[in-house]
Parts: sequence; structure tokens; C-alpha cells
Amino acid sequence: MSFNTEVLLQRLAELENLAPPPARYVIALSGGLDSTVLAHALSTSRQQHGKSLAAVHVDHQLHPESAVWAGHCKDFAEEFGVEFLTDVAQVDVGAGKGPEAAARDARYAALRNHVVAGDWLLSAHHQDDQAETLLLNLLRGSGPAGVAAMRSIREFGDGWLARPLLEVSRDELATYAADEVLNWIEDPSNHEREFDRNFLRADVLPLLQTRWPHARAKLARSATLARDAASLLADLADVDIASMDATSKRLPVSGVLALSPSRQRNLLRRAIKKQGLPVPAASHLQEIMEQLLPAREDAEPLVNWPGAEARRYRGTLYLLPAAAVASFESGQKLGGKGVRIGPGLGELVLVSGAGQGLSEAAVAAGLSVRLRRGGEKIKLVGQSHTSKLKKLLQEEGVVPWLRDQLPLVFSGDNLVAVADLWIADSAAAENGLQIRWLGRPQLY
Repeated sequence: MSFNTEVLLQRLAELENLAPPPARYVIALSGGLDSTVLAHALSTSRQQHGKSLAAVHVDHQLHPESAVWAGHCKDFAEEFGVEFLTDVAQVDVGAGKGPEAAARDARYAALRNHVVAGDWLLSAHHQDDQAETLLLNLLRGSGPAGVAAMRSIREFGDGWLARPLLEVSRDELATYAADEVLNWIEDPSNHEREFDRNFLRADVLPLLQTRWPHARAKLARSATLARDAASLLADLADVDIASMDATSKRLPVSGVLALSPSRQRNLLRRAIKKQGLPVPAASHLQEIMEQLLPAREDAEPLVNWPGAEARRYRGTLYLLPAAAVASFESGQKLGGKGVRIGPGLGELVLVSGAGQGLSEAAVAAGLSVRLRRGGEKIKLVGQSHTSKLKKLLQEEGVVPWLRDQLPLVFSGDNLVAVADLWIADSAAAENGLQIRWLGRPQLY
């Protein structure tokens, strides 16, 4: 098969069966061979596809010539009448992911800024890239989802990310570029063997091709078949979650334990992925299954991995982002301006409205926000006695790991409210100022 605009347009039409048709194509334009061919083919077939076009170039600032490359992409876009957008990636090379992964994450974060509802972001990943990705994931010990490599289309920010060239080889793209006399950028880092992908591209795959001439195509085909298997496994996990009348954030321990070990692993991977949390290593999944799920009812076990954690409380398994810690200055004033509790913990604000709130006297004495120190007591509205806050939190079923992160509201030295959960009887008034915890984490 040779690549041309008809091949591209046919593939894009097929992808519209999997996602809502776009109003605009946004091309991820690196300036290399692949994205140059994609941009050229789209720009010269506008009358056929009828979509608006834009090209986004992300400058990683990792090479001294990166500004020159951005200029090249701008000139190319202007020559073919394509709207040009540019962004600078914030690459965290010290994040422990490796330079390739760090650059990729930063690139997609930058691209997401330019994708709005109705857009398809088009990436020029091709058949050779798919084969390389499959081999990399196999060597990392990945399961079906990893072997499935790159999907042809998926949701991305407010739009969709599509890869219409996954069935096209790099040689076919090079032939198109030569026929159209296109110029592109050669990134010298693509030839540095210390990067795993470059080593596979330059040394391993060419060797495989000498014995198996269709190796790249066959590997890409295997990725497609693995994608079908991964999709079925995801469907099975969704069925298991629904049968428990649960959500991916909270799973009944008894329901999970009733499944076979392989279905438990499948369910956990799916539930974690549905929340956008980092996928744990196999050892962490095993730890959840062998230590956390069978733990005593009164235990508070924890399994954590970078960016996420699993906890158990009162027969429920919680899959959560990494523990949030309150970071506001204790004693901070609460008034016309809210108090930010900390990353992932939202903000405490005062609002007026009907219903029970804080009395004018309590507000006039000055409101401040503090964290628990232990031993706090409060007499709630309608109660004849004072209760220990510790006991109230236990009775209410507030998860233990957030009890010390609860913002307590004081009027002078008196505790008058516990976040937006309770108000002290002495400070309550009808139509008073109400406390709202915006972005409140899951407390139960």
C-alpha cells in the first residue's frame, strides 16, 4: 500500500465511527518527517474533508536549535495556509520518569491547552512507532493493555486524540515526502542509542526485518488484537463494578474478595485507570490483594505507589490520589476571602443564604480556621450535651485519614463549626452565614 491523501481521508472517515465528527483538526506538528507529511496531506485535501486546520508546535527547550525548529514549523504552516500555534513544554527531567517519558508528558500537557470541544488532535504516529511501542511494553513486562500499545482514537482533554497513520509505514511516508519535495527537521537525538526507542528503531527492528520482512506490520497487527482483548477485559471489570452497585472510587471488600484473583487484578486496574490515577506495579496490586483486602475489620491498612494509594475502612476499599495534607496557616482569618485548605483539599468559604448558619455575634467576634490538635469538644444544635469531636467523627463514619485534615472554625477561642459538617448550638442562627467547603474531598 502506498500512502496518499485518499488513504488518509478514508482512515479519518473510519475513525468518525468511533468518535463524534470534528469541526477542526489540530495537528501536532513537530517538524519531523511524519508530522510534516500529515500536515501537508491535510492542507492539500481541505476541499475533500472540509475541516478547519490548525498546527501546534511544542518547544521542549531541550536542544539549542529548538527555536529554529519552531520557526521552520511556522514557515511551513504559513506556506500552506494553516493556522499556527506554539507552546513551550515544561519538562521535568528530575521527575524520575526518564527524559523520553518526561518530554512526552510535558508535550501532551502543552497540546491539551489548545484542544477545545469539537477538536481532534491529530498525531502522526505510524506503523513503525506502533511496533516499537509494543516491543518496549513487552520488555517492561506489560499486560494486554500495554501490549495493545497506542489506540487509534481516544478522548483527550475537551476533544479527541486521533492517530490516523497507525497502519502506514515510515517508508511510505518518506516516499510521499520525496514525491512532494517536502523539507523536514531531523532531530539529532533520534540517533542517540542510549534511548531505548532509538535502539529498537536503529538496531533491533532492522535486524528482525532481515529474517521476517513483515515484522513491523505483524507487530502492529498484534497490538490491534491485544487492544480487542484489553477492551473485553475493561468491559468485564465494568460489569463486576456494576454488579457490586459500586463506583471505581469505593469498592466493597466482600465483593472484590468474591472474585477470582485474576478478576480482582483486572477490576483493580480498571477502577484505578477510570479515575485517572497512575497504574500501580504488579507488586502493588498483589499487596492490595494479599494484605489490604483480608485485613482485620478494625485495621487501617495502606498500600501506596507514586501518585496514588489504596486504603480500607469499614469493609470498603478506597482507591485515591496520594494523601492530601492541609497546608494553610493555622489561625488564618475566614471572612470575605476564603481559606484554601491545601492541594486536593479545596477551600472553605462563607456564603449568605436561607437555612442554618453562623450567628452575627459569632461572626463579629472574628472567625479563624485551625486544624485538630486533639481533645476538641462541641455541643451541636439540638443536643443537650457536649460531645467529643473524635467520637462524632467516628460515629459519622468520616474516613480516618482525613480526620486530621478537617478545617475547624473558631470564633475567638470557641469552636463554632467543624468544616461544613456541624455548627455549635451557641453559634447557630437561622439565615446566618453558612460555611461551604468547595472541592471537599470524599469524607465517607
